[in-house]
Amino acid sequence: MERADLARLLGASPVSAAPRDVVVEERDPARFIAVFAEAMAAGGTVFVADPSWGQSERTQFQEIIRRASSGGDQDRAGRGWLCLPTGGTSGAIKLARHDGETLAAAVKGFCAHFGTDRVNAIGLLPLHHVSGFMAWIRTVFTGGDYRQADWKAVERGERPELAAGRDGFLSLVPTQLQRLLADPAAVAWLRGFRAVFIGGGPAWPELVEAGARERLPLAFSYGMTETAAMVCALRPEEFLAGGRGCGTMLPHARVTLEAEGRIAVAGGSLFRGYWPEWRETGPWLTEDLGCFDDRGGLRVLGRRDALIITGGKKVDPAEVEAALRATGVFEDLAVIGLPDAEWGEIVVACYPQANAAPDLTGLAARLGVQLAAYKHPKRYLPVAPWPRNAQGKVNRAELRRLVAG
Repeated sequence: MERADLARLLGASPVSAAPRDVVVEERDPARFIAVFAEAMAAGGTVFVADPSWGQSERTQFQEIIRRASSGGDQDRAGRGWLCLPTGGTSGAIKLARHDGETLAAAVKGFCAHFGTDRVNAIGLLPLHHVSGFMAWIRTVFTGGDYRQADWKAVERGERPELAAGRDGFLSLVPTQLQRLLADPAAVAWLRGFRAVFIGGGPAWPELVEAGARERLPLAFSYGMTETAAMVCALRPEEFLAGGRGCGTMLPHARVTLEAEGRIAVAGGSLFRGYWPEWRETGPWLTEDLGCFDDRGGLRVLGRRDALIITGGKKVDPAEVEAALRATGVFEDLAVIGLPDAEWGEIVVACYPQANAAPDLTGLAARLGVQLAAYKHPKRYLPVAPWPRNAQGKVNRAELRRLVAG
């Protein structure tokens, strides 16, 4: 889709003046949509910023957008004009370049995969994040109904409905799903959606099975800012039939496994590069490790760059976190590796100091059933403030800084 066409869908008329770059930094969804439309009309690069950033992130952001684009933007007119923030979990902000073509490819693939030509959505995630942004963009491209909702209001029981009923889609992070499962009225509300996407962080097995017992139309997926959200997705009917993992590829994407099981992605929704650079065409190699199940569905095994090397052995933090959650001891937690003179790194489990202190009695014995001894945390640390963002992701770089300090 051309930029002018997208601007018209948003109700914006292109301005006749020279193109002007615009930063969109709005917490209120209605304001975000209005400012984004104005930025589209301005004709320059649109930079999306996260209103919750601290001074460090803002400094990084300003330094990035001041850099001139290389490779000649004039020669690539109409491409890479939308810069979406990513990289917060690794501690370094990057801006992934998208445009009308990459967004359109993602929407077309989504519609084909889920068998719909009109996407209706209730938005609970922020629009400055790709998961919230794409939920809205799908409705824009398909003429669907989009209604922003407030999470606290939803928790209180104020739950909006979509006119199209079961044609609606919703995105949640795992902790939001966990809270809604405790309310029968909320469970009934969730059953009314065509699909409820769970993202922002790995869902632990007990939560997944609780959703299955309640016959919820859950859809687990794999995607990121660089791919304009999902490139693999497990359809609700597949989930309720016993399927697990991230599901099969959407039609617009090609996902392969390279050396060491690293996930590579190709397809029309792939980003153009990190501002101000351009990416060479072809597959993009992620830092995620995965495998395919016997149904052709993708299973993500963890982050290649997040592995903890302790005593020469590799430990996947996601595996340890899943085992710890299965004990029922922790309301929330994250596992990291910290430097150690004897072991190189040690496995450390962190949890929010604001939560009730966990009972660690007998925890090692329960973990022994699931994990080898070298994977057991050697330390359990309360942390404040807890560095989890609105999408449910822990900033592990910030977590290490807080623990080290």
